[in-house]
Amino acid sequence: MKTVDIVVPCFNEEEVLPEFVRVTNEVIATLPEYSFRYILVNDGSRDKTLLVMMKLAEEFSNVKYVSFSRNFGKEAAMYAGLEHTTADYVIVMDADLQHPPAMFPQMLEEIEKGHDCCALYREEKERKDGFIRTAFSNLFFNLQNSMTDVKMPKGAVDYRVMSRQMIDSILSLSEVQRFSKGIFCWVGFDTKWIPYENVERTIGTSSWNFWGLFRYAIDGIVCFSVSPLRWIIVIGILMLIAAAGLGIAMIFTAIFSYVGFFMPVLCAILAVGGILEISMGILGEYVGRTYMEVKDRPIYIAKVKNIEKAER
Repeated sequence: MKTVDIVVPCFNEEEVLPEFVRVTNEVIATLPEYSFRYILVNDGSRDKTLLVMMKLAEEFSNVKYVSFSRNFGKEAAMYAGLEHTTADYVIVMDADLQHPPAMFPQMLEEIEKGHDCCALYREEKERKDGFIRTAFSNLFFNLQNSMTDVKMPKGAVDYRVMSRQMIDSILSLSEVQRFSKGIFCWVGFDTKWIPYENVERTIGTSSWNFWGLFRYAIDGIVCFSVSPLRWIIVIGILMLIAAAGLGIAMIFTAIFSYVGFFMPVLCAILAVGGILEISMGILGEYVGRTYMEVKDRPIYIAKVKNIEKAER
């Protein structure tokens, strides 16, 4: 019998966790050829998520949990869950039931065909997000695919099942600043992408906000590309050309007319200042990430758990 570990990062999910396990158990019951185990990761939740995990572990012997000493972020939670897996296959999914467990049979069927990974993406027609959020999401995927070596379809999510070999390859990448969607693609392996219908959250509230999603998008681009640094060079060249043009304009203005000269110069100064600020921000982002990496701090710190880290 093949084994499957289900890694579930959790942040303030006390309301939905019992329902998540109940619904998932119903799906698991239809797959007797596999032995399933939950690995729930509490990412420093402020509610009673840990207590709910402990109760579920008492009720179900296949429920394991890892609880962080504080909030380290979803990326760290996924990494921690993967570090504790030993199964033949590993499923990564959210606890909010927006990643439907009903997809398990189809995903495992694709893995059994020989794929190393079966990943899901939301189809455009199924998106029910607001216009602005959808537009920014599409912009992110366009930038990600054009600026980096990792390619993924629009609407790609973390929900997927992976082989043991692929998981071990992912765990060999120990960078602190992680972007798992990109890492899953960067390691390669044969991935089957299948669409799924987006499910609205019915229990609890999402911990994501626009600013959090914006930072997440920046992580995705900066972690896998140096293109923004090259942009600075291009912008610098364009600024030199613009400065030359402005210099010529200044000469003609000084010769033929002084009227209206001040405003163009002021606009140019403001534009240059804005570009410099953006350039410094991009450089600072890369320098800051380098600083975080060289400190070599652990990706997470576990405070309580009922499972030991797997030996590699």
